[in-house]
Amino acid sequence: MNTSDRVAALIDQLTIPEKIAQLYGVWLGANEGGVVAPDMDTQADSAPEFADFARDGLSQLTRVFGTKPVLPAKGLATLIGYQQWIRDHTRVPIGILAHEECLTGLAAWTATTYPTPIAWAASFNPELTRAMGAAIGTSMSRVGVHQGLAPVLDVVRDARWGRVEETMGEDPYVIATLGAGYIEGLQSTGIIATAKHFVGYSNSRAGRNLAPVHIGPRELADVFLFPFEVAVRDAKVGSVMPAYVDLDGVPVHGDYQLLTQRLRRQWGFTGTVVSDYFGVAFLLKEHGVAADLADAAAQALLAGMDVELPTGDAFRTPEFAQACADNAALSDALDTAVARVLTQKEALGLLDIDAEISRLEALLADAPATLDPPEHRAIAQELAEQSIILLSNDGVLPLAPRPGAKIAVIGPNADRSSALFGCYSFVNHVLMHNPGVDSKIAAPTILDGLRAEFPEAEINYAQGCPVRPDPEQPGAPEEQRAGFAAALDLAGQADLVIAVMGDQAGLFGKGTSGEGCDVDSLDLPGVQGELLDALLAVGTPLVLLTITGRPYAIGQFTDRAAASIQAFFPGEAGAGAVAGVLSGRINPSGHLPLSVPRSLGVLPYSYLHPKLGDGSGVSSIDTTPQFSFGHGLSYTSFSIEDFVTPATAPTQGFIDVSLRVRNNGDRAGACLIQLYGHDTVACVTRPMRQLIAYTRVELAAGQTKTVELTVPAARFAFHDRAMCQVVEPGAVELWCGWDCDHPATDVVTVELTGKTTVVDPDSTRLVGVRIGS
Repeated sequence: MNTSDRVAALIDQLTIPEKIAQLYGVWLGANEGGVVAPDMDTQADSAPEFADFARDGLSQLTRVFGTKPVLPAKGLATLIGYQQWIRDHTRVPIGILAHEECLTGLAAWTATTYPTPIAWAASFNPELTRAMGAAIGTSMSRVGVHQGLAPVLDVVRDARWGRVEETMGEDPYVIATLGAGYIEGLQSTGIIATAKHFVGYSNSRAGRNLAPVHIGPRELADVFLFPFEVAVRDAKVGSVMPAYVDLDGVPVHGDYQLLTQRLRRQWGFTGTVVSDYFGVAFLLKEHGVAADLADAAAQALLAGMDVELPTGDAFRTPEFAQACADNAALSDALDTAVARVLTQKEALGLLDIDAEISRLEALLADAPATLDPPEHRAIAQELAEQSIILLSNDGVLPLAPRPGAKIAVIGPNADRSSALFGCYSFVNHVLMHNPGVDSKIAAPTILDGLRAEFPEAEINYAQGCPVRPDPEQPGAPEEQRAGFAAALDLAGQADLVIAVMGDQAGLFGKGTSGEGCDVDSLDLPGVQGELLDALLAVGTPLVLLTITGRPYAIGQFTDRAAASIQAFFPGEAGAGAVAGVLSGRINPSGHLPLSVPRSLGVLPYSYLHPKLGDGSGVSSIDTTPQFSFGHGLSYTSFSIEDFVTPATAPTQGFIDVSLRVRNNGDRAGACLIQLYGHDTVACVTRPMRQLIAYTRVELAAGQTKTVELTVPAARFAFHDRAMCQVVEPGAVELWCGWDCDHPATDVVTVELTGKTTVVDPDSTRLVGVRIGS
């Protein structure tokens, strides 16, 4: 890596303890909140003293704003105090980098809470994701934060996994492009983005968090690594966080092949690798591959780790410092890691600590009362609106209730604003451990939104049942059904029922979705399914609204409901977005970024499967999803015409695709162009259908637009039997689809010509898009 003269000179000044101090963080006040990281209750068993921790310097401060409710001015004052202490009490003063979570917005009190990433994916809108990233970065910059621990680039394979809500679905190209948009937006404000969890974390056995992972090397390379490759090579992400898991017995936090060979030497990554919380200590405590914490630290450093988060459990041990003094390889690795950290700090201005303190003091003098300004709420609203997915509709939607019409709103997610947020929102990540503390953001409930949207209707509400039993006081099943009678009576008197079901996000069993909230069933949580059955039996037309962090097997209900809508945790503006879709003020344009399975029996599942993954007569299990990847209905209709491709294209070149898309209806809408492909003959099995490109096209009523796609032949690349990434000559099929299983055009064949082409680092990975009139 290129190291400046200033950084090189600084490294020469530092003692070994001072160098190591630049490689770990500290989490002050961690024990004042609840458990928000794996094994946190056993890992962080005592509160560290800052003066003791920072006597030789300090790399990072963990969650000054995201551990407990802290207003912007107080958090800034705290940061100033720590930086001043470093300036006044360390031999070589180097500023501290502050990091925070920022998956659904800056996870801080008063900050805008956006839809969760699975909802970003439902929008299929990288530009909007980029705008959101920039807004989040602006909020972080205003309070002196330097690094954000997002985005999550894991590829979903099992809907039982609790962290599905944090991902962008099951397609690596969608994840890569949306993730790149977020990274570019966040980093445009000077904040370092962190791509996580590198890699394979989401493929854990049975969808259990931190369970063993089994991935073949080809699937790892072609599917799971691709979003990270785009993050590094195209979006220039500044930091990468390894996954907790092991791959084929090697924990990623100690995997030299991944952290150095792949990430740095093959992809050219020049940023920092920061551990997931307690991930270095887990080499000892969870994986059993280290003899002690010093050994764990040595393994991580030699593999390519730069910074231990959230605190210095392993790197700070005296035995590790002694090993660095005695072992030349460790000493060299130490200098290399310190150079990377200091290079990043130099770019952030942290090597000039007086200037950093002055910057923070200026921010404090102008500290905002809230981090939820109107322009950020507007982005949250637009993203929520574009993420709502109309799954089915018999014509009842959009609603046009007559004055005085009776609408029964029933369900556990109808009148709770926390139901709108993901597990990494401040509300569900921190405030759930601080009962009674106001969120200080405006977040109307679904019931509030409906009453505002339909002021002339008579809207009545019944909870019906809780999301699930209280895990600490589960009670008898009859207690969960205590609200059934009132709900059914209300439904019987109504002209329409809106059933609002779904999840409560939380952490480590405190919710039905979120980190550590895995499930062994894809039935709706608790007795919600029983309530829905009973409501449907009443006979009043019913619209089903599921607000969840994962897809559930709801086919038995959607087949009987008048309409069904999926809203993945839509954030603080979600209620208005849902109500707008119900009324028709908003034409739904969201599409499924992952399949909705018919049953638990098909898991793990991906639409990206070879022919043997399709259903067949040799198995009694039907793998056909209830709703396919890419599915999403509209209140208008579209047609795709003049779908043109070349007859041939070179393996090292591009396939130019053009089409015209028409809005056939009488209202404006957005059509999601989905270009799919299939390699008909290859040296290894290939998916029967693969999303090659996508783009949203906004169309006025009756309008037609042209779409031109410049598709790199490398979109058909894969790793061959020798594990070399290649594009083979031969026939590939292309078509546009309404989703992955329902074509919108004829299938055309393009012959890729020339020799087998090896994909190199300079190969174009992303599709160019041009939309014309």
